[in-house]
Amino acid sequence: MIMDALLVILFMAAIGAIIGGFTNSLAIKMLFRPYKAIYLFGKKLPFTPGLIPKRRDELANQLGKMVVEHLLTPESIKNKLLDPSFKKALEQWANDELEKFLETNDSINQWVSKFGLQHIDEKTEDKLIQYVEAKYAKWLEELEHHKLGSILPVELQERISSNIPAFAAYITKKGEAYFDSPEGKQRLGIMIDDFFASRRMLGNMVQMFLGQQSLVDKLQPEILKFINSPGTTELLTALLTKEWDKIKDWSVGELEEKIGRELIVNTIKSSITKVIPIKEYTNKPINELLAPFKESMIGSVPKLIDWSLKAVAGRINDMMKVLHVEEIVKQQVESFSVERLEEMVLSISRREFKMITFLGAFLGGFIGIIQGIMVLIIK
Repeated sequence: MIMDALLVILFMAAIGAIIGGFTNSLAIKMLFRPYKAIYLFGKKLPFTPGLIPKRRDELANQLGKMVVEHLLTPESIKNKLLDPSFKKALEQWANDELEKFLETNDSINQWVSKFGLQHIDEKTEDKLIQYVEAKYAKWLEELEHHKLGSILPVELQERISSNIPAFAAYITKKGEAYFDSPEGKQRLGIMIDDFFASRRMLGNMVQMFLGQQSLVDKLQPEILKFINSPGTTELLTALLTKEWDKIKDWSVGELEEKIGRELIVNTIKSSITKVIPIKEYTNKPINELLAPFKESMIGSVPKLIDWSLKAVAGRINDMMKVLHVEEIVKQQVESFSVERLEEMVLSISRREFKMITFLGAFLGGFIGIIQGIMVLIIK
């Protein structure tokens, strides 16, 4: 009799465990399945589709809100950005990458070609020249009718004016040295020949009486005496001062017209390529080109990282609004198939779902034992 009672209790416990485990397992399955609604005789069966497929849009909305409001909040990102350990790790990474870059044997041209950029030297030079030409055109448009005297710095004008006497003295000195040289004497003879040739008979008569060489020997000392006289330097100074005053009265447009725009632009181009030899820089190895700046560049990394992190942290609220993180999460979840959602949830909670199934079986078995005991008591 005891054996019969024990068999009844065990049988009831087994039935209860099977029912409890099966119902919990079925309930878990019904979270995801069926993936689509099932229709019978034109009517949709209840509990189809499963809970998650049915509420996928709502789940996407809720996940988006949960991520923004509780997980990926501006405050949490800001705290991470300002965390000393994160800052230190970022500095270490930046230093490693910078040192790797500074030690490369590639030239700038070779390095940027890895990113699909070709002929960077020519393009940079062209852009720089275009920029300077545009600036020159704009400057000319604004100042075309301005007098040079009104736009040149006063200090520059005064310096030029004060140096005119010295420049005049320099010209007379060079003139004296030239006419006192064999080359100058020869040139003087040619000038005398040209002069008398234009006078024909009179010139021939003078040359016949005096002789060409004798005339050169007589004129050369007089020319040197004229050049050396203080009055010549003063006259030249006065002439140069007068011309300088005329130049100051020119407009910028007149100056360009006299020199020629093409000549000015070409001069600017050649000056740029000489002052900034872009092709030379871009074809030089990076480790050689940046060697003088290596220590200062590495030393500036901590300050740059600190400034960057603070700048990003200060603008994180605006960045989050622009990024629309909630919308990104929502769209991503909506793009997942139900099968993938099931796989994701199960990969996280598979162990817990098994425990729920076992718990259902345990409770079912326990209830079965209670039921078996109650049946025996009633009998």
